[in-house]
Amino acid sequence: MKNCNNSNEFALYKSGIHVWDVVFAEDNIMRREKDVYSGEWSEYEALTDKDTAMGSIAGDIPIYEINSILGELGSVNWSGSNSITLKNGKRYERYKSFQGKAEGLNKEAFVWAECDGDPPLDLMIENGRVIGFICMAGDRSSILVKHGCEQLSPLSYWNEELISKPVYTVKHLGSFMVPMKDGIKLSTDIWMPSEIYGKKKVPAIFIRTPYGRMLFMKASIKYVQMGYALVIQDVRGRGDSEGMFQPFINEMEDGDAAITWISEQPWSDGGVGTIGGSYGGFVQWAAAASGNPNLKAMVSFVTAGTPFVDCIRKGGCYMSGILAWIALTSGKTANINAANRSDWDEIINIRPIKDIPEKVFGAKVGYWDEWIEHESNDEYWKKADWESKGEKINVPTLSVSGWFDDDSAGSTQGWNVVKKYKRENQKLILGPWRHQFNTARNLKGMPLGIDAIRYDMDLLVVKWFDRYLKGIKNGIEKEPAVDYYILGDNKWIKSETWPPQDVQSVNLYFGSSGNAGQDIDDGRLNPEHGRSQKQYDEYAYDPKDPAVHMADLSENEFSLPANYREVEKRSDVLTYSSAPMKKDLTVAGDMCAVIYASSSAKDTDWVVRVTDVDEEGNSMRISDGLIKAKYRDSFEKPELLCPDKVYEYRIGLLKTAYTFKKGHRIRVQVTSSAKYLTFPNHNTGSEAGKDTEYIVANQKIYHSGEYRSRIEIPVLNENFIDSFSL
Repeated sequence: MKNCNNSNEFALYKSGIHVWDVVFAEDNIMRREKDVYSGEWSEYEALTDKDTAMGSIAGDIPIYEINSILGELGSVNWSGSNSITLKNGKRYERYKSFQGKAEGLNKEAFVWAECDGDPPLDLMIENGRVIGFICMAGDRSSILVKHGCEQLSPLSYWNEELISKPVYTVKHLGSFMVPMKDGIKLSTDIWMPSEIYGKKKVPAIFIRTPYGRMLFMKASIKYVQMGYALVIQDVRGRGDSEGMFQPFINEMEDGDAAITWISEQPWSDGGVGTIGGSYGGFVQWAAAASGNPNLKAMVSFVTAGTPFVDCIRKGGCYMSGILAWIALTSGKTANINAANRSDWDEIINIRPIKDIPEKVFGAKVGYWDEWIEHESNDEYWKKADWESKGEKINVPTLSVSGWFDDDSAGSTQGWNVVKKYKRENQKLILGPWRHQFNTARNLKGMPLGIDAIRYDMDLLVVKWFDRYLKGIKNGIEKEPAVDYYILGDNKWIKSETWPPQDVQSVNLYFGSSGNAGQDIDDGRLNPEHGRSQKQYDEYAYDPKDPAVHMADLSENEFSLPANYREVEKRSDVLTYSSAPMKKDLTVAGDMCAVIYASSSAKDTDWVVRVTDVDEEGNSMRISDGLIKAKYRDSFEKPELLCPDKVYEYRIGLLKTAYTFKKGHRIRVQVTSSAKYLTFPNHNTGSEAGKDTEYIVANQKIYHSGEYRSRIEIPVLNENFIDSFSL
């Protein structure tokens, strides 16, 4: 191993595996790469712009940026402060330390965490000198470190004895067309550890994707180096696979057939583990719902839920946000730039909704037409409902999601299923993360804390597969079942349950004077239901002028924190606020809104949002939920409203763990639209996908007598009542 005193030579490790050597020079950057197939190192070559993409895997170390700041980093007085700001404006704070052997001596290095980067580039400093850089993206770690200083970094995590080591070279067995039960064949590639192939049977790690199977090869080949087979498959109708792409509909049967095929291959020991995020999470739960006995382990990141719970028809509403995903999948493989458009406002106003794909993409999208024809949760959609077959789901699963993940409801579904059937060997990690999890310490101006980034995600994944595919007794099943992060306190908590056992459900009741568009007075969201001066608050909802849900379709993230201060000034947004907190109040779990409402229309939507209001009046989104009124009792059997009749609506909100600080207020917003998230309900009661008419609706929210509209929150603090000024 080289000496880490050399100031310009670094080694790049991905998930603990040495993949590159890099030399920074005055006039260029040289690099060499280890070939995974031969195990040989290439000759040093000058780095080019093309090389920096490094296989188009997001979150890799930004080599050119590092080269541009190396000189400045070498001149910083790292012992003079716990916080520094570079000339490029990037802020760093002293974080955790690592101790280990370097240059034959016991040494200590400190991580300096970048506060605002996306993803952040963390620094490793030893005795005033820069020895490395850390970049996390989801479950992928990239660490650039001086030769010989590896043990002064998170690479030391990979020293555990009971973990698969990357000792194998890779053999690509080729591409195969795997037959499904109906004869359709799906394109599938297989990689094997060369030294094992033909001598020993191995378990497989299986990825199914609609985005193009080769997109995931570079990031996943590490599993082959650790002694697993790697199998990646284009789902039906995508990439090189046959058949028609009908999102979510065929994944249960196709996943079942593919897992059986893998288990029957001569190199397979019969065990299959799956991994993937978003749609790649959905296909895992769908396959598990088939009850296939060869599925032995799952790693489910930010999984998409079933259609009426999550992204397509959440709460029965028509989700305009799905258009960004449709753009992404408009070709046979993912077009990562397709959602980046400047005309989304025009697109989401096209009517009828059914015509959007043809007018935007120049051709019909078959599955969009199917979605329009199947408005309610009928037999078509039930093919995608893995939750309803929960009795068949019994797979050790590592689930990962976050408070700002717009598919958060999918991970909640999965967790609720395994709780309901008392499944063992389940692990849940809930961070302060968006859909692109574990990549930021600041979202839209909301600081998440230094600990928001975890360096051990890829290590946990390998340990999970080692335990349940190889049978390595590494003890991961003995760890607490849940890791969750409390925003506001900005710390990780371990628990055996989710929600935590020590929460209590608390009602905060709506009071009077919640008129839309007025300044907010204290005392209209209280833990006691007092007398209201009015029975209800009301507003007019005009579908041609919907209230904004603060999201950017091009960004394809729809649950980010945002300041709704200006939105609350609209006449069609009701707000109910608590008094300023007398002390910190922490909630952890699933919130639920129970509202009593009437509408002058035959159908409408209800949107409920919870925000944290600081002393300056900024109103930051914490959670939200929505429902189409005609689906208030059933997604299978819609029932139109009797105009002006009062109905009860239970609206589930996305899970969270959040501390409302002393002096802050809890606020609940009620409105009927969420532009950029959903298409506005036209209030006519007609089929939404074909409707071109609009009706202005008079909406009333009741909070008196028997109609006690409220928000139910899971509170961690025992004496929660002391937090409120009554």
